[in-house]
Amino acid sequence: MPKHSRFHSYSRKLTGSHKIAIVGVAALGVTTVVVSAGTSSAETTSRAVTSAHVAYSTEQIKDVKASLTDQLAGSSVKVEAIAAQKKAEEAAQQKATPKPQAAPRKTEARPAEQPASRSAQRPQIQQPAPKTYANNLDGWIRESLDIMQSKGIPGSYSGLYRNIMRESSGNPMAINGWDTNAAMGIPSKGLLQVIQPTFNAYHVPGTSWNIYDPVANITAACNYAAHRYGSMDNVNSAY
Repeated sequence: MPKHSRFHSYSRKLTGSHKIAIVGVAALGVTTVVVSAGTSSAETTSRAVTSAHVAYSTEQIKDVKASLTDQLAGSSVKVEAIAAQKKAEEAAQQKATPKPQAAPRKTEARPAEQPASRSAQRPQIQQPAPKTYANNLDGWIRESLDIMQSKGIPGSYSGLYRNIMRESSGNPMAINGWDTNAAMGIPSKGLLQVIQPTFNAYHVPGTSWNIYDPVANITAACNYAAHRYGSMDNVNSAY
């Protein structure tokens, strides 16, 4: 029988009647194949070894890839976690570190302002000095005219002077003891010869109640003449 036919027949017989146990041990890239339960030819051994080696290598590569993938994924997660933790620590440190405070501005000390007195703030109103009059006929007439003007009593210097000179010749203590008024016991008195009842009725406030007072006598007589004649200027005789 030819050699090829005998090998082929033997291989078929071995496959049908025997079980082949193959144990592959990988150590530093070397695979040992042990075939038991029967005698095998070089060709059968070679095929079994090749088949086992290929199967083992494929599974090994898959396991290595999976392991590397898992390791890379785990490393990526760890790196991200470490970076997040570092960032959180830096933020916490920035919050804990007090910010430098700006140095306060130096302000120049200003002298304390002295409170101004109210008398200094308010302008001093100069009160006009009281008007003075001469103690004579001219002064009495002028003072009487100022009082009459403030009270709205008409009259002029010339009208007063003319009537005074006719009635008393400028004597404030003059008394008429011979006219009808004197006969009735109420003589005329003073510069403008006024009887007491008339003086009391037309007395001007602010003047003396003494009928012999020159200013009081003139203003009371002029007030009476204003009511009866319109003004002392209209009187040219006894009134």
